[in-house]
Amino acid sequence: MADADSRPSVLIIGGLGFIGRFLAKYLHENKLASEIRIVDKQLPQLAWLAPEFEDACAAQFVQGDMSRDHTAEKALTRTDGSTFDYVFNCGGDNRFSQDDEIYKQRSLQLSVIAAKEAAKRGVKCWVELSSGAVYKPKREPRSETDKLDPWVRLAKYKLEAEEELKKIEGLNLVILRLANVYGPYCSKVIGTMLCMARVYQYLDEEMKWLWTKDLRTHTVHVQDVARALWHSADWYAGGKKNWDADKMGTTPIFNIVDSGDTNQGSMQAIISKIFNIKTGFHGTIVSNFAKLNLNSAVDEENDELLQPWGHLLTEANITRPGPINPYLEQELVRDSDLSLSGSRFIDVTGFKYEIPEVTEEGLREMIKSYESLNWWPPIDLKVKEPAEEAS
Repeated sequence: MADADSRPSVLIIGGLGFIGRFLAKYLHENKLASEIRIVDKQLPQLAWLAPEFEDACAAQFVQGDMSRDHTAEKALTRTDGSTFDYVFNCGGDNRFSQDDEIYKQRSLQLSVIAAKEAAKRGVKCWVELSSGAVYKPKREPRSETDKLDPWVRLAKYKLEAEEELKKIEGLNLVILRLANVYGPYCSKVIGTMLCMARVYQYLDEEMKWLWTKDLRTHTVHVQDVARALWHSADWYAGGKKNWDADKMGTTPIFNIVDSGDTNQGSMQAIISKIFNIKTGFHGTIVSNFAKLNLNSAVDEENDELLQPWGHLLTEANITRPGPINPYLEQELVRDSDLSLSGSRFIDVTGFKYEIPEVTEEGLREMIKSYESLNWWPPIDLKVKEPAEEAS
């Protein structure tokens, strides 16, 4: 390892979030940075941090709102007056189904204000996290040059942030568009799915999906996302090898997605095995009816799942259940493929994924992480004979 002074200094915006904490941990454990500063609106004590993140996230923490000019200026200034080499924007409001004004202020405004300050200071690389849902959904994997048509509100503002950042003169920008990120302590899409399955197991009922088994729900493990963030910044600062600006554009944009081609069918098979429950799909008639009445269909599903989940927590004496639950976001229950091609990032930068696909072991690891923090109603996770799948 090079001596400390030659290693890049790093600022992680939103460093207490799901991705930010894994990035901080990766850099800390591998001694990749000379300095790591985390800025976040929330305090570490309120961020549901597991013990393994405490050292990485508490060493140099600044509480602040990076959508404000004075906070951005303060956070980007090191103690010796210099600026940070790499800035990773893992911040903003990444919840689904929020009002437009929330995304404008907490995500779009944050990205623009902080990035302008970074450009003014000559930051060597700004890595912006965006969403794979910015593309027009199709079954075939979307590449970085395909048509853009965001299909969730969060992605709409992620794309707007991309466009605004491209206009900032002097900003050394890399944009990463992510598939569904999963891994230990995940509370988003796949975490929700596991909670739903736990309720169906508790009720001894069949768990059915809308649409079809072929619907793409592409994924990437959070540990590979952390590695990809660092890899992209190092690649950019090292001269952007293999990047052809004439053919690919002036701003490097990469999809970050594993090679597993995850779809509803593959997730169904793993969940059926873990929970020993019957799983299947609603027929075309039911799915088409749900499409016409999607809001009421999702509300009904949530009503049926949230009360049993509460019973489970009570029975397990879980009084501080954490951020996981079986609540379905209406925006995500759509007949829309999240289907991404990750070949550009691999071919151009030489990145290699360590976790190429979602596995039973990977989902069991998530459940064990919930158990370790007493978020999860205990179950016997020993593999049993899988229930017969519904046709």
